Amino acid sequence: MRIQFPDAFIWGTSTAAAQVETAGDHPWRGLRAKDGYVFERTTDHELRRKEDAEYIKRLGKIYRCSVDWSRLQPEPFAKFDKDAVDEYCNFFEQLQQGGVTLMFVLHHFAHPNWFEQRGGWTKEENIPLYLDFVRQCIKHFGDYTRYWNTFNEPNVYAMNAFLLGNFPPFRKGRYLTANRVLDNMGRAHEIARTMIREKSDAPVGISLNTAWFEGTNTLGSLVAAFVRWWFMTRAARPFRKCDFWGLSYYAYVLFDPFPIDAISRVGALDKRGIPHDKMWGYRPEGLGRVLRRFFQKYRKPILITENGICTDNDQQRIQALKDYLKVCHDALHDGVDLRGYIHWSTWDNFEWHLGPTYRFGLVRVRFDTMERTMTEAGVFYENIVKENGLVV
Repeated sequence: MRIQFPDAFIWGTSTAAAQVETAGDHPWRGLRAKDGYVFERTTDHELRRKEDAEYIKRLGKIYRCSVDWSRLQPEPFAKFDKDAVDEYCNFFEQLQQGGVTLMFVLHHFAHPNWFEQRGGWTKEENIPLYLDFVRQCIKHFGDYTRYWNTFNEPNVYAMNAFLLGNFPPFRKGRYLTANRVLDNMGRAHEIARTMIREKSDAPVGISLNTAWFEGTNTLGSLVAAFVRWWFMTRAARPFRKCDFWGLSYYAYVLFDPFPIDAISRVGALDKRGIPHDKMWGYRPEGLGRVLRRFFQKYRKPILITENGICTDNDQQRIQALKDYLKVCHDALHDGVDLRGYIHWSTWDNFEWHLGPTYRFGLVRVRFDTMERTMTEAGVFYENIVKENGLVV
């Protein structure tokens, strides 16, 4: 069966500066990941921008990305470093000349060490530091930007940094702190949205991570219900003043009452006969549930800002694209105002605390040489973009 998307539907791919550029002066630098790699040299993107731009242009008309705040602003309220600005602007100009505009992400899990040392997002008084960064980003990069994300997945950041202890500052079990972080980010989001809209008509939203949480027993169901509420309802609340919802979806997560995934409990999903990638259970229909729920609740446009699968298998990635895009098409048919699909990720990158061997890229990276190669899945997605549709 062939499915076709609306003429104005937006296609693209996404990366994050911290995951593809050599680490700047931010808290991730030097972290030893689960797979043994050290968070330092990631993919040499800053040395390969011209090459990477050619891949980006083949994979859609919008590129969702961030910049390294620590490179641009070495100290609080400092004027942006001119060389860093010029480097980014030259890259964005290359993309623009190729017909690609940006979804510009202002905060994607990484901020300068000087911001972290002042308490980061745990302190409301640090919000003006972020807003000064926003102001200068609008000034220098606004002309290249079609959409803005003030924050990438604040729920993932708050959960991993202050509940699970996987992200800097590696605190665990700080529920009240996690909520305070979300609220401070929400305050910053509202002010940043106003600042952007004063200078531009570009829509402003966030990217919120979503998932399908389910219990395998009574206690697991109680845990799943709480996580579902906190992760997708409580975490969304501070960001309701937005022009669109950016939604990410990857995971089907079971609880028994502890989470069952392919990262920390290898083999557990196989024992239960549940399809999965290298990280999570695989249930694409969960994306449809999320899309309908958010549109019914908020009645605002939606863009899928991240979606993909962690695998080394090209055929598995191609099948995932078919599965997820069929779900998207069905949601459109049911009246969901879905404006676009941005795949994660353009090329393999450093998957935060797990490391670069956890691959999501349409372009394969050899991490010993940093050589790039378009994959079969990348060619498949390139054809989807060209045809604005696919056979499922």
